Amino acid sequence: MTPPSPGYPADPKVAEVRERLRAAHAASAAPTERARAKLDDQGKLYVRDRIDLLLDEGTFVEDGRYANALASGLPADGVVTGRGLVDGRPVIVIANDPTVKAGSWGARTVEKIVRATETALREELPVFWFVDSAGARITDQVEMFPGRRGAGRIFHNQVALSGKVPQICCLFGPSAAGGAYIPSFTDLVIMVEGNASMYLGSPRMAEMVVGERVSLEEMGGARMHCTVSGVGDLLVQDDAEAIELARLWFSYLPLSWRSDLPTYEPEEPARPLTAADIPERESQPFDIHDVIDGLVDDDSFFEVKPLFAPELVVGIGRVAGESVGIVANNSMAKGGVLFSDSADKAARFIWLCDAYSIPLVYLADVPGFMIGSEVEGAGIIRHGAKMVSAVSSATVPQLCVVVRKAYGAGLYAMGGPGFGPDATIALPTARIAVMGPEAAINAVYANKIAEIESSEGVEARDAFVEARRAEYLQDVDLERLAADLVIDDVVEPEQLRADIVRRLAHARGRDRRFSERRRGIPPV
Repeated sequence: MTPPSPGYPADPKVAEVRERLRAAHAASAAPTERARAKLDDQGKLYVRDRIDLLLDEGTFVEDGRYANALASGLPADGVVTGRGLVDGRPVIVIANDPTVKAGSWGARTVEKIVRATETALREELPVFWFVDSAGARITDQVEMFPGRRGAGRIFHNQVALSGKVPQICCLFGPSAAGGAYIPSFTDLVIMVEGNASMYLGSPRMAEMVVGERVSLEEMGGARMHCTVSGVGDLLVQDDAEAIELARLWFSYLPLSWRSDLPTYEPEEPARPLTAADIPERESQPFDIHDVIDGLVDDDSFFEVKPLFAPELVVGIGRVAGESVGIVANNSMAKGGVLFSDSADKAARFIWLCDAYSIPLVYLADVPGFMIGSEVEGAGIIRHGAKMVSAVSSATVPQLCVVVRKAYGAGLYAMGGPGFGPDATIALPTARIAVMGPEAAINAVYANKIAEIESSEGVEARDAFVEARRAEYLQDVDLERLAADLVIDDVVEPEQLRADIVRRLAHARGRDRRFSERRRGIPPV
């Protein structure tokens, strides 16, 4: 506070106001000794230390620091909001303070968050959410819950921000009850193992209401959400790692849907892609990460949801210095077959890339969607349709690369020719068909095979099957597919990166219109 100018008499009332404001400012500047000890015990950083790690030094401008200053023990009303720069780019920050009533929400907490999201909407600024909150204060429920500027307005504004600007969530502690929806509306959720949790009802509430006894980790812990539910995208060990990854993720994204993508100096891959990286026998599994690393700039692939539905790999890498989204089947996990979870994972990622004008490259090595009564009952048709819907409606430049097999609806889900990619490229190991040869022969000739085996023996059966297999492979021969213009080119793995770079450069002027209507109705 600036003292009175020399030569003017001091006003005791002003002095008293200054003193009270100093005290209120100091109360939110650092945690109490007891609160600091608790943070240290949990391995957590103080809210202002978290913000300092995120923002460029000296750029933070805070709003509403004196919120609820007249109340005792509620500095800044438990949330720090404001704006600053991340690598020179402007952002909004909304950060719960767990040392203030466990980061719970009061009426002014909600008003600060609503105002911050309104600023983000008005100025189209990215939002970093630092979540560590026990939820609403029941004592403030009438003031903060039901009204037009109550907590529901936060979610409304988040939905309005979705696809307009990046929203990145670092979940350092709990996100309870209705507040659990804040992470779910963001583009990326980074969870700190051992501290972060999300749940609509606590274990105690679950026991009271539905009679279920369950631990906090089982109910909504970080590892559960990053491996089972898929709500979490990345699992990290501490606050600093979460913030580091949040900054890194932001480096791949534009400021808003209207902005250009950031570009960097091109780098060569960590090692070049070669034919030796891709087994020629389609039944032999291999790690698709080796192909991705041979295509993207050195150490630039940022994978999303690596612990969830690992049969499909999604993430953003840099190719010649520019952001490119990768969607790739991984035969090392469940043979690369698509399940409901992998379809959900793909659809959301494709929507994100399309929203922020990030080109997409599909690396197809897929036997198709999983079959069986269990997955049918779980709605695999509905979830698969969601993925196909996302691929169909994406208007960014898209390349389909058939690495090995692309069977059945798997071809469609991986951006195949029928979905208007800018090109469908095949490696010499590629094979496109309704289904694999063994399945196809069994589907068509099952009765004939059984009859031959019964009348002529096993050798005759095997000879018949091999003859039919040769016919089938001739029917789906790669050269024939190229001759019939099903695919646009066949390239060797060593030339694939250069081909992708050239094709994406030519596709920059692609028409971004898809279908004139109010909106589609995704099969969610």
